Amino acid sequence: MSETSDSPAPGRITGIGGIFFKARDTSALAAWYRDVLGLGMEGWDGAMLPTGQPGQAPYQVWSPFKEITDYFAPSTASFMINFAVDDIDALLARLADKGVEPVARDDSDENGRFAWVMDPEGNKIELWEPKES
Repeated sequence: MSETSDSPAPGRITGIGGIFFKARDTSALAAWYRDVLGLGMEGWDGAMLPTGQPGQAPYQVWSPFKEITDYFAPSTASFMINFAVDDIDALLARLADKGVEPVARDDSDENGRFAWVMDPEGNKIELWEPKES
């Protein structure tokens, strides 16, 4: 990505990639969102909502996790926000300059590249650079 005076530096958040939260009964909750609110559910009790916006992730994920999940660890919060980013390496470099290091990273996922950081309040944040189609 070339940079001009009018374009932002790479390594920026482009939107919400997903909302993840703990639930006692993910299937029952997914059924309620499907039957009452009309949210189209996938087989994993979550939804993929297309964004249709250029320069943003192709979809946003809504996904309940079993309340005993350790996916949000080391956070003890009942939720985690996923931010879609345009360049995960540039963003992580900028975060490192501010003293924020990832708690984990995964560059091998079929959906793109991921990294996780903690905010000052102990909430885990998932960063996602979607795989280019």
